[in-house]
Amino acid sequence: MPLRARQRCHALLAALVTLTATALLAAAPPASAADTWTEAGSDRADPLTESQGLTSVEVPAGSANRYTGIGTIPIGVSTRGWNHVGDPDASYDGHYIEPYQADSGTAKMYRVQAPNGAWSEYVHTLGPGEALNNSWVAVSPDGQWMLSGEWGTMTRFLVFPTPGVNASTSPSANLPQAATVTLDHAVRDVQGCDFVSATQLLCSSDDPAGTLFGYTKPLLQIDLSAAPAGSGNVSGHVTALRQLPLRSSCSGSFEAEGIDYDRRTGTLRVIVVSPGFCVLTDSKTYRFTRS
Repeated sequence: MPLRARQRCHALLAALVTLTATALLAAAPPASAADTWTEAGSDRADPLTESQGLTSVEVPAGSANRYTGIGTIPIGVSTRGWNHVGDPDASYDGHYIEPYQADSGTAKMYRVQAPNGAWSEYVHTLGPGEALNNSWVAVSPDGQWMLSGEWGTMTRFLVFPTPGVNASTSPSANLPQAATVTLDHAVRDVQGCDFVSATQLLCSSDDPAGTLFGYTKPLLQIDLSAAPAGSGNVSGHVTALRQLPLRSSCSGSFEAEGIDYDRRTGTLRVIVVSPGFCVLTDSKTYRFTRS
């Protein structure tokens, strides 16, 4: 083929490729936009019993929301070294789960209350490089898998079979890590997460620096590539939605704590503990609605 003919052919092919790509982009569905969560009210958070975490419980019907704080730790649990409780969650069939940690050691503990009221404890031995802290749990909508995070700047969440729900778990055996959620953006000091759908979580971050997203104490949205399972890792796309409310009569450092999404009402709740003396007077559980 003569040079000029080849040039005309290449130009035509390039134009066709451009037109085809443009058409495909126009036809493709738009990427899902991050939700907007608008503050809808607040309630005082008691510093002893409502300062670490919270969850809504669907079974039995009419159950009150549950909270955790230093004042909710049973003496029989704290005297064995489990002296910190994090943000709890509950499966849709009524299994309530609290995450515990100790000041030192090589394990974490998950305390589970079954729908019949009976309590049991599941211990997880730390894996290589795993942080000791146990700030939160989030149970997947199908009830079979539980996510948990680590303190500090992290690019992963851990996936476990849900203790007391997943048939592979037993209080007499180590609770193994089943998989990992690999995040596409670092997160810092996550204090709680809750599932909004099978592939989306909302998380509260106590990030004090603000260097990761441009502001401190962000509300995060994590969109997963697939629902968590024990058969393999999944990825998570991180979006910072807004700064959590930081209002108090005192000045100083606030602490973002646990989070809960109630699918029955569409209400999101997040605990923010006030600085200084005001931890006693105006710490809040903030309510948000999606718009």
